[in-house]
Amino acid sequence: MKQLTLVLMGGGDRGSSYLKFLQKNPECFRLVALAEPVKEKREYLRDLYNVPEDMCFESYDELLALPKLADIAMICTQDKMHFEPAMKAIEKKYDLLLEKPVAPTPKECLEISEAAQKNGVKVLVCHVLRYTPFYKALKNFIEEGRLGEITNVMHIEGVGNVHMSHSFVRGNWRRKDESAPMILAKCCHDADLLQWLVNEPCTKVQSFGTRSVFCSENAPEGAPKRCLDGCPHKDTCFYYAPSLYKIDTAEVQHFRAIAANKFDPTDEEVDEILKTSPYGRCVYYCDNDVVDHQIVNMQFGKDKHVTLTMSAFNKGGRVSTFMGTKGELRADMENQSLEFYDFATRKTSQVYEADKDFDQTIAGGHGGGDMGIMQDLYDYIANDKPSNSISDISVSCLSHLICFAAEDSRLNNTVVDMDEYIKSV
Repeated sequence: MKQLTLVLMGGGDRGSSYLKFLQKNPECFRLVALAEPVKEKREYLRDLYNVPEDMCFESYDELLALPKLADIAMICTQDKMHFEPAMKAIEKKYDLLLEKPVAPTPKECLEISEAAQKNGVKVLVCHVLRYTPFYKALKNFIEEGRLGEITNVMHIEGVGNVHMSHSFVRGNWRRKDESAPMILAKCCHDADLLQWLVNEPCTKVQSFGTRSVFCSENAPEGAPKRCLDGCPHKDTCFYYAPSLYKIDTAEVQHFRAIAANKFDPTDEEVDEILKTSPYGRCVYYCDNDVVDHQIVNMQFGKDKHVTLTMSAFNKGGRVSTFMGTKGELRADMENQSLEFYDFATRKTSQVYEADKDFDQTIAGGHGGGDMGIMQDLYDYIANDKPSNSISDISVSCLSHLICFAAEDSRLNNTVVDMDEYIKSV
C-alpha cells in the first residue's frame, strides 16, 4: 500500500479536522511539512503528527519557496488566502486538497481551474457533503431511477442561529470584503450538491435576500456594544456571549476554540478573550454586512426547477424534497432520514439505514464528510480510482458561479442567464 505525503497550509479548524484521518489511517498519509501562523496551533500539530521542526513554518510563502516536498498540498487558509498558495502549489505540480470556496471572485476561481488543467494536476475542492454516507446514498437512489425524472427540488440550508452569530455576525465570515458573500461562503456546499444531484447544467438564477435582524436598529434598549460591558439583557438574550460559549454541546465547544484561537481553551481563557475579541461584541452592534436570510431560484436544463432557502433562524440542518415523475423523496440530513413515497405502490418507506453515531455539525466532521473526502482523496491519487463523489475543479467552479450569479441577481434585481454570465466572467 502506497503512503502519500502531505503538506498543510492553514492549521486551524478545517486543516486540523482533515488531518484527524491520519490518526486512524497512518498507512494512507504522512504529514511532512506545515505552515500555520499561530504558534500554539503550529506546535500542537507538529507534535501530534511528528513533523520535523525545520519543516514547520509561520507562512505558506516559506513552505512554497522550497522545492516540491510532497504528493499533495492541503490549502486550508482563510477564503481570501486561497488563490496565491493554490497557484504557487499548482506551478510546483502539487495535487491539491483545496478548502471551499475555491476563491472569493469568479476570475480567481477560473484561473485556478485553468492552471490545474495546464499543469496536469488534480484539485479536489472540499465540498465535503458529497462524501457523506447520507448524500452518497441519496445520489445512488436518484441514479437507480426509482424517483424518475426530477421535476422540482426544495432545499433548505438551515444555518442555525448560534452558528450564524458565531461565524457570520461576529466571526471571520461576517463581511464580504474580508471573506465572500454569504451565499458563496455558506452555500457553495448546497449549490454543489444540487448541481451534482440534479445532474444538469444550471441555466437561470434569481435571488432575493437581506440582512434584516443582526443590525443596530434591532438592538434592545440599553444594550452596550460589548456583552461584558454590563448588558441588562444578559439573562434573556439568545446571543449573550459569556453564556453562549459555555453551552455544553460539541458544536459550541468547537466554536469556543475558534473564538479563543486555541485548540482546548479553559472557561477563564474564553472569558478573557471575549473582553477584547470580535466574539464578545453584541450581535446587533457588529460590523457584519452579509445577509442573514436568502432564497435562490434556479432552473437546471430546460425544465427542472430548484429553490434554495438559506436562513439563520432555525436550529440548523439541511432538509430537501425531490419531486420526480415516479415519486417524492424527502431528505433530512440531521435525522438521517431518506423517505420515499412511491407513486406506483402509494406507500412511503425509509430507503436509508441511519448511522447512530452521526453528527452533521462541523464539530462532528460534517456527518462523515471530513473523513470521507480524505479516503476518496487517497483512492483518487494513490490508486487512480475516483469515486462517484469526486469532481473535477472545473465542475466545482461551475457550482461556484451559481453562487456568484445569485449574488449579482440579489444586488441588481435581475434574472441571470447562466450561459451569458459564464461568458461575461
